[in-house]
Amino acid sequence: MNATRVVRRTLLMLPLALAACGFEPVYAPGGSGAALDGKVQVSAPNSVETYLLVQNLEQRLGRQAGSGADYNLNVRLNTFRQGQAITATNETTRFTIVGKVRYTLTQIGNGAVVASGQVDNFTGYSATGSTVETLAGERDARERLMTILADQLTTQLIATVDLPS
Repeated sequence: MNATRVVRRTLLMLPLALAACGFEPVYAPGGSGAALDGKVQVSAPNSVETYLLVQNLEQRLGRQAGSGADYNLNVRLNTFRQGQAITATNETTRFTIVGKVRYTLTQIGNGAVVASGQVDNFTGYSATGSTVETLAGERDARERLMTILADQLTTQLIATVDLPS
């Protein structure tokens, strides 16, 4: 019974503790998530992979171009493929695609850098089927990787961006 009271008190005090430490929901009015929604122009893609990344970022941040944007998000994507599983006859049966995105979020009005950083992750696919199956697996893995990187980048921006007042 005493342990139950302690748990209840702890749960009741949690919102007060979070408020005292400056915790604020990112999508609350004035939060960084709401402040970026529909106000970010993402740099133009220069490859199929970058196109997929930009498409995913625009879905998360809202698509904005031209005079309506307050911020410019410049992304530089680098991907490479690594063999992971090699048979005794030296055939690679599994590949990993590693992706790294370096980004810079700048304020369009004055060019000030608001946030910058890097996110990276990987996905894999099997190369044991036919050529068509392997190519489809690779394409799917690249699409999944761009979704993962866009999620990471958006989360990092929303969690760490320090918007000017």
